[in-house]
Amino acid sequence: MPLDPPLDLQRLFALSNLGGVPGYEDAVREYVLRELEGLTDEVRTDAMGNVIAFRAGRMGDGGETRERVMLSAHMDEIGFLVRFIDERGFLRVQELGGFDPRTLFARNVTVQTRTGTLPGILTPGGRPVHISSSDDRKKVPELREFFIDLGLSEAEVRRQVRVGDMVTLDQTARRVGDLVVGKALDDRASVFMQLEVLRRLSGPPKHDVYAVFSTQEEIGLRGAVTAAYSVQPTLGVALDVTLAVDTPGVGPDEAVTRAGAGIGIKVYDSSMVSTRWLVDAFVQLAEVQGVAYQLEVLGQGGTDGAAIQRSREGVPTVTLSLPTRYIHSVVEAVHLDDLNAGVALLLAYLK
Repeated sequence: MPLDPPLDLQRLFALSNLGGVPGYEDAVREYVLRELEGLTDEVRTDAMGNVIAFRAGRMGDGGETRERVMLSAHMDEIGFLVRFIDERGFLRVQELGGFDPRTLFARNVTVQTRTGTLPGILTPGGRPVHISSSDDRKKVPELREFFIDLGLSEAEVRRQVRVGDMVTLDQTARRVGDLVVGKALDDRASVFMQLEVLRRLSGPPKHDVYAVFSTQEEIGLRGAVTAAYSVQPTLGVALDVTLAVDTPGVGPDEAVTRAGAGIGIKVYDSSMVSTRWLVDAFVQLAEVQGVAYQLEVLGQGGTDGAAIQRSREGVPTVTLSLPTRYIHSVVEAVHLDDLNAGVALLLAYLK
């Protein structure tokens, strides 16, 4: 279901291309703050680096109390920090988030230093294919075996790089058929959707809305914990991605969702059970509005929804999940129809 006006994918491309591992979300935060200008009544940044944007709801005729709806989409992406520089100038890294080592062979990376960026090559230690044994070629290396080659002398590496510098994988977002493909669409695609909803929300929403752009989700939902404590929501709606394993080699019972079949309404993941009446409310709204949706059960994984749901005395919470192929790689892929459906459903709910 296309939106009017259509989604501006250049904004999504720009978000995807930014670097921002947990705790180093600065570039993404600056982008979000620019995009929020004129869209909300108040914007603030807290000590964790979360951006919290407030949009006041409309007053009811009877003066009834409005709900405090907290939306949350996380700004951070999986990546690395430099943890060690060896005697030849090669970097060893600390992972930030759940990588599959099979996706990391011979990757271009960028190291963000105090004075600028350095291009590098991430690859595992060991023999190249020309001199490796058959057993070597079958082995999947562990993350501790990977290193970064900056092509510089040890002295020059030590002059420019220090422990704790951010490392991100390189990839330029692009459109592939009906898919948007790039790095960090977990969860920049949801950041994009949240901004689009605020951009399209004409007039006051039904309830007070706190749109949170959270930090450090990939290492334990940390930003959303403090944001929820501060906002004190009465309802929570997290925005995140989920698996769309509708690709060769996986049975339909394991697909979780299918790309292009609609926005996911989460029933369960390993961090939370969505509040059932909220699931029912979103399902009913989707059917009334003609928005394509899928019910999602995810065996492993979690979202900011869990942090909201468990805050203070507990908060009724649901997560809207964007079906995504190739999650936690640099070619994460989301379908345009699902992006449209997610924006349309959340917009209808807030109205």
